[in-house]
Amino acid sequence: MSFPPCPNCQSEYVYQDHANLVCPECAFEWNPDEVAQDELINVKDANGTLLAEGDRVTLAKDLKVKGSSLVLKIGTKAVVRSIVDSKDHQLDCKVDGAGEMMVTAAFVKKA
Repeated sequence: MSFPPCPNCQSEYVYQDHANLVCPECAFEWNPDEVAQDELINVKDANGTLLAEGDRVTLAKDLKVKGSSLVLKIGTKAVVRSIVDSKDHQLDCKVDGAGEMMVTAAFVKKA
């Protein structure tokens, strides 16, 4: 059997004990079902509020759309479709009047 590495020390020598997985190197015990839920990406808006999928947001500043002459004005509303772990753009949004696009979380506020 192949178990995921230890989330505490990244050791590959993990064994199963009933429903939990145990790391013999650091003695860390965890439930693999709960770890999958804890790996959710935490993304904060311009005010520091945590964002989740399905949240309605508004743009906090005017944004130019790459490869287009379109400018999204401050206050434009959008719906967060999904949150991705990316260095540049964290939010996959459906923006009113512009369609679907990736937006940086620092440029939106939760509505």
